[in-house]
Amino acid sequence: MKIVNLGIVALMVMLTFYLLIAGQEVILPFVIALVFWYLINLLAKSYQRLEISGHNMPGWFCFALSLLSFVAMFWGTVKVISMNVDGVLEVAPTYQANLESKMNSLLAYFGIEQAPTIEQLIEQINLRQFISSTALSLTSIVANSGLTLIYLAFLFIEQKNMDKKLSALIGENGKQEGVRKLLRRISDDVRKYVTIKLIASLCTGTLSFIFLLVIGVDFAAFWALLIFLLNFIPTIGSIIATIFPALITLVQFDTLGPFFLVAGGLTSIQVLIGNILEPKFTGSTLNLSPTIILLNLSLWGVIWGIPGMFLSVPFMVISMIVFSHLPQTRTIAVLLSSDGRLSNLEEDESKPL
Repeated sequence: MKIVNLGIVALMVMLTFYLLIAGQEVILPFVIALVFWYLINLLAKSYQRLEISGHNMPGWFCFALSLLSFVAMFWGTVKVISMNVDGVLEVAPTYQANLESKMNSLLAYFGIEQAPTIEQLIEQINLRQFISSTALSLTSIVANSGLTLIYLAFLFIEQKNMDKKLSALIGENGKQEGVRKLLRRISDDVRKYVTIKLIASLCTGTLSFIFLLVIGVDFAAFWALLIFLLNFIPTIGSIIATIFPALITLVQFDTLGPFFLVAGGLTSIQVLIGNILEPKFTGSTLNLSPTIILLNLSLWGVIWGIPGMFLSVPFMVISMIVFSHLPQTRTIAVLLSSDGRLSNLEEDESKPL
């Protein structure tokens, strides 16, 4: 009987992964819309806690302020990216000359007299295929963005009735209290993760911006923004965020000194905040296994690519909370934890759902 049950579970898991991959064009925009819906409401609640002359701001004003905040952040991100793209086009000839010079020096070291130019390298690239694939990617992004906004609008329209739906769905008062407690726990832990990660990413991005500005690296604001965003991807994001600014110094400066300086400085910032300061906070709140985080990151990266990497840890937090409250899946929650203890959930052990 246990073998049959295990087979059913395995079949359901495989079917779920198949649906996630096959239905990515529909499911992923909805999940992203759900994340934005949650974050906008979370920020609105934070605004509502603020007191001005002993009074709290009205709910509708906090919601509007939160929505405007997200629009402003999105506009600022697009503005920084567009400004830096124009800057890259202006300094591209200088970068090209420096890159060709370094290539000639490197190849001469190995006894190769004539190095190919940048134009010759570009000729070897199938531009038609590259432009076609890029156009398809941009079309997909625009289409998904429109679908995400539609989902987001309908979530805001229906959110006033969600509490009524939940009450009607659960029915019994005793069970309703347990489910609501579970949902509050999920919301609190995800909020803790988002807050801690946001503060850590802001600190990392700010320190990196100051450091790159002092060194004189071009487009410091863009690299700081990239570091801030990639810091939400565990482990791999930090590595990528360090590599890109370091590589730009190879084509910007004539010597290799700035390259090693930038690589070492950004790595030190990442280690200081990501490996020393951040774990002191996340370790006492989420208690997630670093190994499982890395495996989870790889899994969601295969399923949904970069968006899946950003969503991997919140998914893991939600799964751990849900599994810990169900007697049948509590073992899985223990495996997901870093030390085998579910200390942040012990208060609810006596009332499993």
